[in-house]
Amino acid sequence: MPVDRCLPDPACRVTLPILPFFDLLLRPMPIILAIESSCDETSCAISRDGAILSNIIAGQAVHARYGGVVPELASRAHLQNIVPVVDEALKVAGVELAVVDAIAFTQSPGLIGSLLVGSQFAKSLAYSLNVPLIAVHHMQAHVLANLIPRRIDGVEQPRPGFPFLCLTVSGGHTQIVFCESPLKMQVIGETMDDAAGEAFDKSAKLLGLPYPGGPLIDKYALTGNPARYAFPEPRIPELDFSFSGLKTAILYFLQDQAAKDPGFIENNLPDICASIQGRIVSILLNKLKKAAGKTGVRDLCLAGGVSANSGLRDGFARMGRQLGWNVFIPPFEYCTDNAAMIAITGHYKFLAGDFAPLSVGASARAVW
Repeated sequence: MPVDRCLPDPACRVTLPILPFFDLLLRPMPIILAIESSCDETSCAISRDGAILSNIIAGQAVHARYGGVVPELASRAHLQNIVPVVDEALKVAGVELAVVDAIAFTQSPGLIGSLLVGSQFAKSLAYSLNVPLIAVHHMQAHVLANLIPRRIDGVEQPRPGFPFLCLTVSGGHTQIVFCESPLKMQVIGETMDDAAGEAFDKSAKLLGLPYPGGPLIDKYALTGNPARYAFPEPRIPELDFSFSGLKTAILYFLQDQAAKDPGFIENNLPDICASIQGRIVSILLNKLKKAAGKTGVRDLCLAGGVSANSGLRDGFARMGRQLGWNVFIPPFEYCTDNAAMIAITGHYKFLAGDFAPLSVGASARAVW
């Protein structure tokens, strides 16, 4: 007798003509096809038993001329990219659609138009293949990128043990997450206004650097003196962050200096970048240090696009050595938006039987 995969939701009428529900959960080495489309990267990954077989990402260069992501253009680019990206991911993984056990996709948060492209494609694919659908929270997936299995020279690399803390830093979010298990997380600190990634990008814009400016600040900071210029550190209670005041301080500083010397930015760019980056990093790490002290957790992780910043990575590793932490940082390819992190999250949700009905909708905002 057929069994509904998504019961008890009557909106989902996908049935299992072959495998009973519990046999599906016990099937060895589940293969997950994952789709990420929350902003301006179209990505598809294939995982088998949690191991990533492929992780294909298509960027969108069209936004550079506008100095930021244009939502309508992002949606159109996703429509153009999603079929070839999924096709390439399957080819690289050496996997046929017929053996895929579930479809995972980014359900929230993100740009709604971009999310709709990925979600509708994922739902259609799940329906046509008659396999379960798995809805994934984008920021939770960033955290779980630290659990992606990987080897270096044939040696399995260590992964954080539970519970662990994760500093998740991106263009739209800055959070400290207490992670008790792959499916049980709690935000214990977050930004009250702007995100750290936005502070990088807005600072870069003030310096006249092209979009995306955050990586360029990192590049110039490598040869600069982070102690050359002093920027304030906001006094925010507990474990929360704020970057709006820092952005204003940087704006006024640059305006004052440029009024005295029109060539100030050009002549001092490395030192300015190093000083801005140094302050943003210190704000992030000082809060993380406080969180570790309050919780007693010794396994700490980075996640999100800004975790690719060399100053943050180096400072995090240095603080870990000083305080005796076990520190974990995802490889660069798993820091920015990617489908591999959706796949590993989908893997754990699959094992827990946490499936979504076909009626599930994309959402620009999300709650934990």
